[in-house]
Amino acid sequence: MRQAVFPDAARAALAAAYPQSPTQLTHSIADHPLLSLDALADLAARLRPETLEHNAATDLPLGIAYADTPRNGLSVHETIRRIGECGSWVLLKYIEQDPAYAALMREVLGQIEDIVRPATGEMMRFEGYVFISSPRAVTPLHFDPEYNILFQARGSKTMTLFPTADPDIVSQEFFEAYFNGGSRNLPWRDEWRARARPIAIEPGEAIYVPILAPHWVQTHDEVSVSLSLTWRSEWSFHHADACRFNRRLRRIGLRPAAPRLYPADNRLKSYGHRALARVERMLRAG
Repeated sequence: MRQAVFPDAARAALAAAYPQSPTQLTHSIADHPLLSLDALADLAARLRPETLEHNAATDLPLGIAYADTPRNGLSVHETIRRIGECGSWVLLKYIEQDPAYAALMREVLGQIEDIVRPATGEMMRFEGYVFISSPRAVTPLHFDPEYNILFQARGSKTMTLFPTADPDIVSQEFFEAYFNGGSRNLPWRDEWRARARPIAIEPGEAIYVPILAPHWVQTHDEVSVSLSLTWRSEWSFHHADACRFNRRLRRIGLRPAAPRLYPADNRLKSYGHRALARVERMLRAG
C-alpha cells in the first residue's frame, strides 16, 4: 500500500490537535482487504488465544467493572460469525503478531511520523487492535495509556471523550493502581456528561484519541469494524513510572503530588521508580 492514508486536510487537523486534543480525521483504508470480516475471522484463527477477547456488549452500564462484564456463551470465532445478532463485542489484540497486519500498521503510522516526532519524539511500541462489534454495542468508560487513532472500516459509532486525565474522572490513586496492573475501566457519574465531547464516525473517518483521555463508545445500528493503531512516547513511559513511584510513596504514608501532564517532565520520579525496581530485582535474584 503506497497511497496516501490521510488527505492533506486530515494531516493538518492532526498537526493542530496533537498531542493534547481529540480530533476527527478522514482516511483511505476503510476498504482495505485486511479489514473485511472474512479476513479478520482468518486473523482471529491465527492469533494467540490470550490475545482474543469477547463478551456481551449491549445494555452495559458505562461504569461497569471489567470483572463484571457478562460473557455471551459463545466462542470468539462463533461470536465473529454471528456478530450481527449476538449483541457482542470482539477484540483482536496485538495484531502486529501477524506479518501482513504489522506491515499495514507500519505503513499507516509511518505516514504521520513527521507530525508526531517534532511534538512528542520517537514513536515507540506500535500496537494494533481490531474491534468487531454488534449493533448498539457499548465499550464502557476507560482510558488508554497510548496515543491512538481509531479508524472506522465498517458501520458507524460514536466515541464520547472527556478532558485528558480529568482529575474528577480519573483519580491519581486510580492511575497508580492501573500502572501497577489494575483495570482501566472507570466508574461513571451522570454529571460528567456536561463535559463530554461526542464524535461520530463512519467508514473512511477516524478519531485521534489523546493519551489518558477518558472515553466510552457505542456502535450505531449496524455491525461495526474499527482498527485502533497506537504508539507510545518517552514522555508516556516516564508518566507511567512516575505513577508507580507515587504508589510506593503512598504506601509509606506520604501524599505525593500528581505526575505532571505533557509537556511537563516526570523524569525524576520515573528514574526513582526504575532504580528501586532494579534493586528489588537484584535482591530477588540474589
